[in-house]
Amino acid sequence: MSFLRSLRPPTLSNTGSTARDHLASERTFLAWLRTGLGFIALGIAVERFSQLQPAIEAFLYGQHRDSSKSVRSKPASKVAGRNEANQHLLVAALLGTGAGSIGYGTWRYFSNFRHLERGVYRPALLGPAVMSAMVAGIAGGVTASALGNRRRVEEAGG
Repeated sequence: MSFLRSLRPPTLSNTGSTARDHLASERTFLAWLRTGLGFIALGIAVERFSQLQPAIEAFLYGQHRDSSKSVRSKPASKVAGRNEANQHLLVAALLGTGAGSIGYGTWRYFSNFRHLERGVYRPALLGPAVMSAMVAGIAGGVTASALGNRRRVEEAGG
């Protein structure tokens, strides 16, 4: 438990302008909100693009899709199934990160409001660290998935 207490930032006295500090806190909240909305928009875009992907492939490669037939071979179909699962996981991660960013920004804003009214300030350590880890995890997951998909396509003869 002492390790977790060591991660808690110290409470500092706030000797600056209260109005300026509240306005800065509001700008920071809006930045967290924009970040969250950006992740959510990216998640929605990935989902919509994955729905359009078969039509785009048919257009680019001259394949006409019939609802009763599939133009993919069995190995390619397995790769496509994995791609769809990975895309759903990516969409969930992006939407979750966006919602988490909005939730944390809201909590942090009201926490800062209470602290500033008491004349103290507590720097953020855990929130930015968690957000950085989440973004790094999403980037690492997307990279690993892309490399794995490339390897599977090459093994399938595509």
